[in-house]
Amino acid sequence: MNRQQILDLPSMPLAGPSYPAGPYRFVNREYMIISYETDPELIRHHLPEPLMPLDQPIVHYEWIKMPDSSGFGNYTETGIVIPCKFGDEEVSFVSQMYLDIEPPISAGREIWGFPKKYAHPKLELVKDTLTGTLEYAGQQVAMGTMGYKHESLAGNGVKTTAILTKTQVNLKIIPGVDGEPEICQLVALNLTDITVKGSWIGPGRLHLVPHVNAPVADLPVRKVIGAHHFIADLTLPFGRKIHDYMKP
Repeated sequence: MNRQQILDLPSMPLAGPSYPAGPYRFVNREYMIISYETDPELIRHHLPEPLMPLDQPIVHYEWIKMPDSSGFGNYTETGIVIPCKFGDEEVSFVSQMYLDIEPPISAGREIWGFPKKYAHPKLELVKDTLTGTLEYAGQQVAMGTMGYKHESLAGNGVKTTAILTKTQVNLKIIPGVDGEPEICQLVALNLTDITVKGSWIGPGRLHLVPHVNAPVADLPVRKVIGAHHFIADLTLPFGRKIHDYMKP
């Protein structure tokens, strides 16, 4: 292969790239988000500077089922998102993510810096209960439950679209061949082309179990605030660098 053919590859390996070129379209993406209060000092510990915590120590624990995603296929992910501030803008810092398939793990880490690890999350409707679980290394480390479609969110299209378009921020670290950081930056992105197909709120509960390699319980649940279930089509575009730790 010549230089231009190599540069045109969407990803590694050369023989059978892990993922195709983006942007990436998701159809019928299903979310269950359980919001809760935790300890303020722990929020501060889990936010990289210059991100700043909000006055209220809120955490969003998310399960997302993606049955139809271009280039990635069918998979489920789960993880922790921390509302915070970057300058004057309120953003969402993606702190932990766990999913069950390789292509979006590779793409998520290499392109946007999503903190993705391989595990076994599941989001399913069991009788009258929307149920999310996370299993890591054979142990269940998270379980969330929500009453199924108890209340349709008034004006769900506008309100839910506002949630989805909020700026997401990731800490992207990629080492060089010498083992030293070659890329170390905060990366931001905003989902686009959003069509909300349904949105519901209702009672929710969340149980987190301490685990060394899936430390979701390091942000313990003090008080569940509420649960939100919605389905949407959307596009994941490329992002932008907002802070470079390699520069003084």
